[in-house]
This record gives sequence, structure tokens and C-alpha cells, in this order.
Amino acid sequence: MAEIINSVLNWLASWVGLTVASDSLLGFVLAAFVHVGLIINIVAVGALVFIWLERKISGRIQDRLGPTRVGGKFGWLQTLADGLKLITKEDLMPDGADKLLFKVAPYVSFCAAIAAYLAIPFAGGEYPFVAQHVNSGIFFVLAVLGLEVFGTILAGYSSASKWSLFGAMREAAQVVSYEVPLGMCAVVPVLLVGSLDLVYIGNMQEGLFTNWLVFNDPFTFITFFVYCTCATASVNRAPFDLAEAESELVAGFHTEYSGLRWSFFFMAEYGSMFSVSLLASILFLGGWNGPFPVTEWLGLTGEPSTISGVIDSIMQFFGLTAGGTSVAWYLGSLLGAANLIGKATLGVCIMMWIRWTLPRLRIDQVMTTCLKYCTPIAAAMFLGAVIWQYNFPHKNLFGLQDRPEATYAVSEGWQRAGDKVASEGGTDGTEQELEEEVSEETVSLPSEKTVAMSNSVGGGN
Repeated sequence: MAEIINSVLNWLASWVGLTVASDSLLGFVLAAFVHVGLIINIVAVGALVFIWLERKISGRIQDRLGPTRVGGKFGWLQTLADGLKLITKEDLMPDGADKLLFKVAPYVSFCAAIAAYLAIPFAGGEYPFVAQHVNSGIFFVLAVLGLEVFGTILAGYSSASKWSLFGAMREAAQVVSYEVPLGMCAVVPVLLVGSLDLVYIGNMQEGLFTNWLVFNDPFTFITFFVYCTCATASVNRAPFDLAEAESELVAGFHTEYSGLRWSFFFMAEYGSMFSVSLLASILFLGGWNGPFPVTEWLGLTGEPSTISGVIDSIMQFFGLTAGGTSVAWYLGSLLGAANLIGKATLGVCIMMWIRWTLPRLRIDQVMTTCLKYCTPIAAAMFLGAVIWQYNFPHKNLFGLQDRPEATYAVSEGWQRAGDKVASEGGTDGTEQELEEEVSEETVSLPSEKTVAMSNSVGGGN
């Protein structure tokens, strides 16, 4: 990103007789602002879109029109009008509330929801679209999403309202309980791939949809649906929305909130819905790949091809050399990002469909679903996936497994270890020394055993 921005700046500066270096600090600063802006807009603007979409979907399910007046036929400006109304509303606070905790709680929930996007990749390959490439990305995302419950507890505790406190305690019990089966479901793709790196997991599913991990074996197929159930409960969506049961608790933990602070809880909820849907797409549904390898067919993979040659020639004609970065690869990554966002948006729509279709469960039914069904099933599916992987390492539900070997994350780990050894100047970077450094410094880098397992999954290439 920074190289491309520097190239564009250099092209613009050439019009006034100036030059910008390819490694200019200005390009890196602008690239950082672009990344931060994209992450914030994914949550803030995404929430506006999803609120409008939920109104239209609920209207269709309940045989009514939904928003139709503000913004023309489809009412696409209705959410923006609601946002302006919330901003101008009076900011209320109960007399007996803990003022500091009451003010902080919405921002804690919102920050937890937005921080998860730091480690979620939107496209893979050698240069993934991710704000911060974390080797243990799946662990980071699940841990950060779990922090959202602290904002809920603070809101309920500080509101000086028994209804808010009941809603917060319900939310805490529900989220903590469902984190166990949710984590067990997320471990199954880690077992199959041999890495906690989300970029690595997504790259391992390149090619046709037959390489998606959800089709690896019958146990992973069932695990996907258990994950969806637990993810719906973890983001407090119906039929698991006990924390906001308006028929019993008025509005649950945010009963005493109004205006802008209330809207932060709402944006955090929709941000979490989108993040768990992105995670499901990366872990089970191929991530930015498939169902068909369109980018490979179009030659947008960064490898030499007719289309990439034509694009690079056009860019060079206008003096837009991206510092060695292929523009064709960048377009292919954008296509992959659109593919991943489309899958995650479909997941959010299914959550909305479930909300307006199924009735709310009681608290005992919610806990029974977790403790008597989801947790034992997730444990059994994990054991089954281990047995399948041991006995049929080259087979999936379609009989064959032609999954290509994704070596980007591994090669990056080796490169970092080699740089560290070279900087210390104590070794000459032999293979044995590099292997020792990798095992010590790179937590998520697969060990010899897991690398062998992943190679066997990928056909041993």
C-alpha cells in the first residue's frame, strides 16, 4: 500500500517538477491513515448498512414494507437520519449511577469490537490485506472479541438499575459459557492446517470450493454449524438475546442509555456480527478464495501473464511503477477481499433471518443448549477430525484433496528468524540454527510434526 501511494505521489509531484522517493515516510503515514480509516469505516459505516438491511429483511419477513420515505424508494437514507437523531438527543444519566463507569462502558464495548479487525485478513497471498499480521491471529481475535462483555458488565453495574444489572449478568453468563464450544470449533481448522495464522489458514484453501475446510470431512462440516450457533450466542443475537429481552428487562443492560452512547452499543453489536462472520468465512468457507479460482483464470495472481503484462505496461506508460508490486496482484487481492466481504455479509443476513424467525429462548434453555448440546458435540467433532486426519490425510468429502501448499506464513517466519540470527551476528544462518530460532521465536509457526501434517493435507507437495 505504501509503495503504491509513494508511486502515485511521485507521479503527481512530477507535474510540478518535484520528486518523491519510493520509500518516502509520507507514503507510509498515508497508508497507515488509510488502514485506520478502513477499519473504522468497516464498523461504523458497516453498522449503518446492516441496520438498514435488517429493517428491510424484517419488513419482508413480517409482510411489511420497512423504510421507504427517507432516501427514495428503498429508504436508504433512513439509517443516516436515525443517526442524526441519536446525535441530537439529550444525553441522560441516572442520579445514582457511577458517572465514570457509565460513560466509559459504551467505548469499552466499541473498542473491543473494532480491535478484532486488526488481525483479520481480507486477502491473502504473499502480501496479505491485514492491518497487523499476527501469527496467532485466531487466538487474538477470539480473545479480543471476548473483552466486549466487560463493557456490558460495566454498563449494567454502573446504571444503578436492577433491570440493567440483570441484563448484564445474563450477558456475562451467556458469553462466558459459549466461549468454550466456540473455541473448540475454531481449533478444528487449526488442527487441519497446523497454524494459528489466519492468513495461512485462508491460503491453504486456494483453488476450487472443494478445498474449503468445511468440506474436509464430516466432522468439520458439523463443526461449522456448531460454530455458527455459538457465534450467534456470543454476539447476543436472537434467539439468544436474553440480555436485551425488552419484554422482561425493558432493554436490558443499556436501559438507562440514550443518544450517542446508546448508538456505540449498537455499532459494537453489528461490528461483532460482521467479525464472527468474517472468521467463519476464513476458517471454513475458503476466506478470500473460491468457490472458483477466478483470479487465477484472469491472471491476477502476481505471476507473469498476459493480463498482468498489459496492466503493468499501462502503469509504466503513465510512470506509475509500484516499487516492484504488481498492480495485477493488487487487483486480484481486491477481488478476493470483495469475495470475503460478500460471504461475511451473507452470514450477517442469515443471523437477521434467524432473529426475525425464531422465538427467544429462556435462560435455562440457553444454558442447556450450550452445556448439553454445543459443548459435547464440539468435543466429539474435534476428536472425530483428529481420527479422520490420522487415517485419511489425503482425502476430503469429495474423495480427493488437491489443496496447494501455502508457504507464505512459513517463509515469513523463516525470514524473520534469519534476519534475527544475522543481526545478532553469532551464526551464519545454517538450516539447523534457523530451525532452532523459528521454534523459539515464532509461536504459531508449525513444528516439524505439524508441517509434515499440513504437507500431507496439501498432497505432500
